[in-house]
Amino acid sequence: MDNSEILSKLNTIFQEELDVDDINLTEDTTAEDIEEWDSLSHIQLIVAVEKTFKIRFTSSEIQSWNNVGEMVESIKKK
Repeated sequence: MDNSEILSKLNTIFQEELDVDDINLTEDTTAEDIEEWDSLSHIQLIVAVEKTFKIRFTSSEIQSWNNVGEMVESIKKK
């Protein structure tokens, strides 16, 4: 699975979890770019991503992400 495929799946997850239809994620997207992406929704997003990709992230992985691109790289490594 390449970055664009992962990003497309993530975009769908973010739209569903945040209940916002017009999200268009890029690898540079951060929580500051999406109003609905707060600390509580962040946890919901992580759980949804883990379920969708059938993977588990460590807390240090999650804390190290500065943008969606770093999340994509973590998914690719799994």
